[in-house]
Amino acid sequence: MPELSISTEKIGFLIAKAREFDVKEAVVDPDDGSNGTDDWMVEVLEDTPNDPVAREISGFVNALSDDEQIDLVTLMRLGRGDGTIEEWNDLRAEAARGHNKRTALYLLGEPLLGDLLEEGLEEFGLPPDRERITPVS
Repeated sequence: MPELSISTEKIGFLIAKAREFDVKEAVVDPDDGSNGTDDWMVEVLEDTPNDPVAREISGFVNALSDDEQIDLVTLMRLGRGDGTIEEWNDLRAEAARGHNKRTALYLLGEPLLGDLLEEGLEEFGLPPDRERITPVS
């Protein structure tokens, strides 16, 4: 069984944040000047260019080492069904060849990222660590 260079605690944090990001919807009224209290804070679910969850995910991923980022991409691809756990080394080599400074943007562009990461962990027989809701350094 291959070893991950990124902890399940970090992956669990990212899964939770990715699921927060996945529920975002298109902006309905970009010029709305209403008070958040008056509209039940529904605007926090809108996908805006300055989205705090996307910034948090980007900052977190960018702070990871190159090996951790490569394992994260490989894990997402494993969960997506691009290969099997037996093909981990090949999947990882492919992710390493494509590695660049845009890993966070790449991951944010993947629909259902949280689910894919969790499915990738299941291939390892590992549950994501769900206890931590603050960034892990």
